[in-house]
Order: sequence, then C-alpha cells, then structure tokens
Amino acid sequence: MNWMSFFESKESINHSFGRGINAQIADDEEELFNLSSKEFENKNILKAYEYFFKSLQNYSSENISNENIVLEIENDELLFTLYQGSAKVTGKVTEKTFYAEVIIVKKFVANVALKRYILERNYQLTYANYFSDGEFIKLKLYLDNITLSPQKIFFPLRELALNADFDKEHIMSEFLDATLEETSHINAINSDELQIKYDYLQSTIEELDAKVLTLPTNDNAGMQAFLYLNILFKIDYILVPKYKIYQKLSKKLQAYFGDEHTTIESKNEELKRYVGKLKKLSYEEFSSSFYSAKYTFNPIEKSSYEEMSNFISESLNKIKWYKNNRYPQIIPTIYSYIAFYALYNYGVNPVVRELLHILVQIQNSSFFALVECGSLYDEEKQSFSKRQIISKLQDVVTNNQEKYKSLVIFSDDLNFTSLNEFSNSYYTMLKNLDFEE
Repeated sequence: MNWMSFFESKESINHSFGRGINAQIADDEEELFNLSSKEFENKNILKAYEYFFKSLQNYSSENISNENIVLEIENDELLFTLYQGSAKVTGKVTEKTFYAEVIIVKKFVANVALKRYILERNYQLTYANYFSDGEFIKLKLYLDNITLSPQKIFFPLRELALNADFDKEHIMSEFLDATLEETSHINAINSDELQIKYDYLQSTIEELDAKVLTLPTNDNAGMQAFLYLNILFKIDYILVPKYKIYQKLSKKLQAYFGDEHTTIESKNEELKRYVGKLKKLSYEEFSSSFYSAKYTFNPIEKSSYEEMSNFISESLNKIKWYKNNRYPQIIPTIYSYIAFYALYNYGVNPVVRELLHILVQIQNSSFFALVECGSLYDEEKQSFSKRQIISKLQDVVTNNQEKYKSLVIFSDDLNFTSLNEFSNSYYTMLKNLDFEE
C-alpha cells in the first residue's frame, strides 16, 4: 500500500524542525486562558470553551492563524475541529457535556492483532478510550461540564490528540493492511525538499562512518555512543521523519537510555545496525515516511529550566575530560549532541527552544543553506555570520523581555574564534539566563 496516495494537497510548505508545534502561540494566550476560567466560574460554558480553544490556536506569521483549531457556534452548541499531526479531532460542546472523537480505521479492516493492540491501549490511557460505533474504530473523550475549568480540560484533550496521532502513525507503520481514515488534512512534502533530506541522510551517515574509523581502537565505547546517539537525534530534529522511521528511531533511543542491564558496547552495536539500515533505505521507502500537518499540543512534557541547565553543565564537564585526555575528534560531536538531546528530551520554554535552534542552525549550516533557511556559518572558510547571529539573539530578547524582565543575551561574551569555542561560550551563556517573570 502506498501511503503517499492518501495525500490530496501537493502544496509547497515551509520546513519545520523538531517535534514541537513549530509555530507561535497567540500574543494574548494567557489572557484568553484567564477569560476562560472566569467564564467557567460564571457558568457561561460555551463562551468558556470558546476562549479556551482560542488560547490553543497558533500562528506561523503575525495575525494569521494556522487554523489548527476551527470553531463553529450552532444554536446552543459549540462545534470544533482540532488538528494534531495525523489526527483530526472533532467534537461538540453543550452547556452540560463535552465530547470529542478521532476516527482511526474502519472496523472491518482491523485484524485480530490490531484489535488486540487497541484493547491494550485502552489500559494505558487515563481519560480517553477506544470504542467502535459499528462502522469505525474511534478514540473518544467525554466530560461533564459541571466542575470543569481550562486546566481540567487541557490534559484530557491533550491525551486524546497526542495518542490518536501516535496510534495512527503506529498503525500505519505496523499494520500494513489497515487503511487510515480522515487523512485529507495531511500534506505531502515538496519533492525537492525530500530529495535534499534523503541526500543529507546519506552524506551524514557517510561522515559518521568515517568518524568512527578515527576513534582509538580500545576504550572507545563512550565516544561511539555520542556519535550514534547524535546522528539519531539529528535525524529526528532536522529531518523530522514520521511513521516507520520515527517509530523505529524513537524505540531505539528509548531502549538505549532505558535498558540498564545491557553493556554500552552492545547498545552501540544495536544503534550501528539501525543506522546501517537507514543507509540502505531507497528514496521511495524514505519519502513515504514524511508529511506536513498542523499541530496543537507539544508532545514533550514541560521541564524546568534548571533541569536542562544541569544537563548542559554535566555535558561540558565531559568535554573537559575528553580534552584533558586528548580525544579532540569527539568534541564537536558532543557540542552537537547537547543541543539535540535537550530539544528531544526537555519541554523547554519557547525562548530556550529558539536559542537552541539558533545554535543547531550554526552547527549544521550546510543543511540549513540547502533548505533556504539561511547560513550562519561557512564550514569551508570556518567563519561566522557574526552580525546576523547577534541580531537573531537580540531579536529573541526583544520579543520576550516583556515577560522575562531580566532576560539578557551576553553576545559580547560569545567566542567566535572557532566553532568549538563558540559552542562552549554559547552553552555557558544559555545555562545562566534569568527567566524570572
């Protein structure tokens, strides 16, 4: 079955990075959320939900909504559609109840294995649950509005949307005979961009293979780990694969960090085998794992700034160890790994995410130039676009200082003598920012 045949829209799209929303929340998001709370207190249920949904809308450009949420008021009901990747959530709000559902597949196409998977998923969900209406298998959420507030709605709705998206991608990857429903909102990626991504994957793996050969023949397990983990995090953030590639990649990372009983050497071998499989992917196989869609919820749980700051400090200490023990070949990889790991694992605030992205753009300038996102570092000349980098940092401060009064970017403290020195000074700056509101 060719998944690309589901795509109805062939529009050119802007490149997005990582698993976040890749869009800006409304400027008055907090105000809308507070208005929703007041309307719930006043028992104006439909108005409360209207404010709540508007607080979840996001924007790719100023004042132009992505229409990730579409609202319609009809008689005494609020009808809504919410998009989360492959999942299209539709629902209805009345004064008394809230109902939302996602159509997954037709019941008759679900084999025994798929039905078993769906039943098992029901035990893993807190608020939502799977059911069949006779024709379709759906994931639904039902709430009583008597004691609700925006906080009480947010997490159940987020669970519904995120898990519907995950399960549709999982079904597409593992149950090849099943045809997903409601896919017309998904857009194909421009073929030129797909070719760039495929070529970049191949060249990045070739560079990795060459780098592994430069490692010392003994006691190199830690360095191999950084190399293989870094490339997987890089693929996830820069290329943003979906379906089978994403499902397999995330499982490999989860197993690597979650298995405490396997040696690091064995883990490295498993990652090496998987990277080898990625290298052998044909363009057709590769391109079937990509699409563009709208997103409402961030899949990564929020993390404290201190947690990420501590990770940076620990990682910089590891770099010092490799420097002192004269293993310079692994140091650029670790500087790259820090940003990708943080973006994959920490639900950082939008400011930190934006600052990490700027560093990723500098460290991976060749790819960003290919997708016309601008080059901030000339790899051949080993020179920085210093004025442009400082301007980007100042824009981050200017756009967020109203909320974070003490936020200051110490651009004067950045070291532009080499990419390694720059990365070191950038992380030092990043982990010492003040986000007091």
